[in-house]
Amino acid sequence: MAEETIYLCNFRVSVDGDWLCLKELADVHLEMHEAPMDQGPDDDSDGRDPMTIERANLLNVSKLLIKELIDSSLAHGRMLDDDYIPLQQFFVVLEHVLRHGLRPKKGILSSKKEVWWVLEAIEKIAPEAGEITTSVREMPNIRTPLGRARAWLRLAMMQKSLADYFKQIMELKETFLPEFYEPGAFMLEEEGVVIAGLLVGLNVLDCNMCIKGEDLDQPMGVIDFSLYMKDGQYKSEEDGGEGDSKMATILDQKNYLEELNRHLNATVANLQQKLEQVSADNCLMKEDLAISKNSLLALQSENEALTAERDSLLSGCQKQIENAKQDLDAERETYQTSRAGLDTMYAEAKKKLDDETKVRLDVEKELELQIAMKTEMEMALRLLEKDIHQKQDTVVGLRTQLDDIKAINLQLYNKLQLIGLSSEDSTLCLPCSAPALANYASLLEY
Repeated sequence: MAEETIYLCNFRVSVDGDWLCLKELADVHLEMHEAPMDQGPDDDSDGRDPMTIERANLLNVSKLLIKELIDSSLAHGRMLDDDYIPLQQFFVVLEHVLRHGLRPKKGILSSKKEVWWVLEAIEKIAPEAGEITTSVREMPNIRTPLGRARAWLRLAMMQKSLADYFKQIMELKETFLPEFYEPGAFMLEEEGVVIAGLLVGLNVLDCNMCIKGEDLDQPMGVIDFSLYMKDGQYKSEEDGGEGDSKMATILDQKNYLEELNRHLNATVANLQQKLEQVSADNCLMKEDLAISKNSLLALQSENEALTAERDSLLSGCQKQIENAKQDLDAERETYQTSRAGLDTMYAEAKKKLDDETKVRLDVEKELELQIAMKTEMEMALRLLEKDIHQKQDTVVGLRTQLDDIKAINLQLYNKLQLIGLSSEDSTLCLPCSAPALANYASLLEY
């Protein structure tokens, strides 16, 4: 990771107005021991933690570049393009910011984390970023994740939405960023919030960059800090002497340039190694090409032999097809003859079926009529039985009444007899009462 970055772990970067100031950490460490005991804890952590120094350096350089971009645009009132050096350096620093603390490759089969994966995942929290991501994927001249990340940042810059995306990332950094960054990374600390606020000022810029014609797959560029080095006198906070301060500043700048030169030498050596590796790969590819040509010749001869064999098999198959076609024609004629006979039998059977169906329908109609008549007879029998039962009940009631009347008549008869016996003495007075009583009794018996 240290070979791919330009983090100045041996220097502390600060901004003095419009200039960049470097101070070697060994001098800072000595001054910290000589400083009073009430010095703030931030200085102590600056001297001990390399990641804190890297974050502070990146933040200060970002401030200086963003200020330079805004001042230049407001002063000259022109649109910034690809040829503007501070704009190029701004994208280099922003790339360093996004790569700081990025999780490295953990295993052989696991995919290496790149800045592109972070930018590609932004569309999950900001759906409007999907248009930029789709456009970058469809660019034919960009083949590496690094090139896609650079194209994405430039498109977002031209659309003036880069600050908005950084703001949304910072709002969800606790859940969104730990998957991609290690603890102490620039984007996980307060410096990420600060850089998101600084990017808001870039919305006043108008940028016009040709992405399709630019080679964005090249290795990371180097920032030329000589444009921002301070040539005038610099008064340090610890030492008030002008000569010592100027000499210390010059020495700091010299040390930085030496560090930058070492970094460039390391980059050149790395590129030479890559060139040797590419040359070796090229030789291997040439050998593979020769082997492939030999294999191609062998395959062509084998193909010719297979073609001849295929032609012989094809002629044999055609003969078999002709014989099979003749057999099929004979079978078709036999089938058509048998089918004609079957059609005749089918027509006769169908006619018989229609006749039988007609007879069956007539029988079913007659059966339904008989069933209806039987139903009516049963209903009439039920009504007749009901009437008979009613009449029998009436006869029984009349007989009961008759028996009651007979009993009453006998009672009356008996009473009349008693009355007749008691009135025998009065026959003289009533000569005709006895015959009259006899007739009445007979009537009662009747």
